Amino acid sequence: MIDRIRAILKENARLPLNIDTLSDEQNLYDAGMSSHSTVNVMLALEDEFDVEFPARLLRRSVFSSIANICNAINELCDSTELAS
Repeated sequence: MIDRIRAILKENARLPLNIDTLSDEQNLYDAGMSSHSTVNVMLALEDEFDVEFPARLLRRSVFSSIANICNAINELCDSTELAS
């Protein structure tokens, strides 16, 4: 999953540096991700993982690192499986 998230960030986050140089815990906003790019990343994540981010997860902290994004996707995938 981390590789898929990194690929989405590489394509949509418009970071001024190579995403491969960042750790999973490093702050993406400190690395140069804008709020506009966050929206693009969120939409790409929803498409890639077939999930929808609810309002409670539409917080800057959720998208602030690869690890946080991964945790949110895992939570959404788990809740989707439970609802099925």
